[in-house]
Amino acid sequence: MKKTNILLLLAALTVSTFASADTAASRALKESENTPGFKPKVGMVPDAATAISIAVAVWNPIYGEKQIASEKPYNAILKGGLWTVTGSVPGGWVGGVATAVISKQDGRIIKVYHTK
Repeated sequence: MKKTNILLLLAALTVSTFASADTAASRALKESENTPGFKPKVGMVPDAATAISIAVAVWNPIYGEKQIASEKPYNAILKGGLWTVTGSVPGGWVGGVATAVISKQDGRIIKVYHTK
């Protein structure tokens, strides 16, 4: 009898926790729909360091941290409101690099690819 009560109590707490988290998430989503948000004049990706950080965060799960780390140093060039971020190939090596194109204004990832 006691085991059954404990299991029922644990089940009720689990459902309550998920319901609370779901309610909080729903509330945050509704709030974000009605809030304009902060938009920096210089854009969400104001500099090369930020563009590189975003690119690495996107590349790592796609190509693997070891591969991306081997492509240091990274380069970022801003042209037409888009950051193009690339890895580097060490001198004398043959191969391609990861590339990401990121919107300076809103941080959207426009495209990601790896050259050969």
